[in-house]
Amino acid sequence: MKVAIFGTGYVGLVTGACLAEVGNEVVCVDVDAAKIERLNRGEIPIYEPGLEDLVSRNREAGSLRFTTDAQRAVAHGEVIFVAVGTPPDEDGSADLRYVLAVARTIGEHLQRYAVVVNKSTVPVGTADRVRAAIAGALAGRGAAIDYDVVSNPEFLKEGDAVKDCMKPDRIVIGTSSARALAALKALYAPFNRNHERIVQMDERSAELTKYAANAMLATKISFMNEVANIAERVGADVESVRLGIGSDPRIGYAFIYPGIGYGGSCFPKDVQALGQTARSVGYETRILDAVEAVNRDQKSKLFELIGRHFGGDLAGRTLAVWGLSFKPNTDDMREAPSRTLLAELWAAGARVRAYDPEAGHEAARVFGERPDLVIADDPMEALEGADALAIVTEWKAFWSPDFAKIAQALKAKALFDGRNIHDPKAVEAAGIAYYGIGRGRSVARPEFA
Repeated sequence: MKVAIFGTGYVGLVTGACLAEVGNEVVCVDVDAAKIERLNRGEIPIYEPGLEDLVSRNREAGSLRFTTDAQRAVAHGEVIFVAVGTPPDEDGSADLRYVLAVARTIGEHLQRYAVVVNKSTVPVGTADRVRAAIAGALAGRGAAIDYDVVSNPEFLKEGDAVKDCMKPDRIVIGTSSARALAALKALYAPFNRNHERIVQMDERSAELTKYAANAMLATKISFMNEVANIAERVGADVESVRLGIGSDPRIGYAFIYPGIGYGGSCFPKDVQALGQTARSVGYETRILDAVEAVNRDQKSKLFELIGRHFGGDLAGRTLAVWGLSFKPNTDDMREAPSRTLLAELWAAGARVRAYDPEAGHEAARVFGERPDLVIADDPMEALEGADALAIVTEWKAFWSPDFAKIAQALKAKALFDGRNIHDPKAVEAAGIAYYGIGRGRSVARPEFA
């Protein structure tokens, strides 16, 4: 099939590459000429495992093309995806200016029937607004052309996006049009062979499904962090609690790992947007408000533990930080807990030596050059001259370090494990004070104080 995709960000690029991989002819369009030039040179603007090879292979085969020419893209597409950003507005609602601008562009250039697919995460009712924007542009031309608007939200996890796209858990299609449904069933047939993954519903239900899914996952994270904070105070180990409740199939093990809060481009934005949607129809979201509040506070948990260990005096101290991205296998630092921690450390007069396997360049862009920040090239370099180590992101490279070498490098010999990836006994056996999240240790053991 001939597919056009507006937006070459995270969702658009992954979707386009995967659709091209199974034999479709895909044209991706973006207003950012510099990004299109980079893509046409084979440069990928984001880090995502497997994506670079996928894009390169299909670009060289001619099945995946990049352009700034919107008219060309609309003329090409039997199915036209809208995959542009919906950043949060000042009140937390999703900003639809880019989505609606694309809709008007489609209406200005549409010459034949097409299925317009909202892939962006958008509030309930956006399909109606997109439909109206296209209709308005067509009316302005005096054109009468059939089209359908479908809600088809993405469920891609950063770090696993290619796998999620090629082997989806579910394919949600929101439409009341039999013609549009048939087109999307044909498009998604290669991803739907093992068993039926398509869940068909109306547009508004599909739009709400995306927000509800992310809000539920965020709720599980904040709930477990709340339990961790209780565990710390009552002397329980939240990791044991996690195993105890996760063994209940009604709860499961997914997304109940305590830590220092969620970040990224989806959960924070979507929880806020769903809350704003509810308020716009007169409903107060007490659970969602609490989820957001717990997460906001949890991002300061490591700083609290560090301050506790050093008696509140961090001036002149140097902290090594392992992990800057909001999760492993991405270079995305949007809303990352590392940003909160670094800001708090700097405000307290501390210096930071940080390492991340992929996000070092992004950190340099976000923070710029400053005398109290060194971006190291490897984990051990980050430890040079450091008083203590804070683990912020659970990259696999940090799971099995040499604790003896860490102890030798650290002046104050303290480790703050923001993701509970280490065994406290193994760390302490190396002579390092261990602080985790909800591990039943409100203060370090006396021998390490």
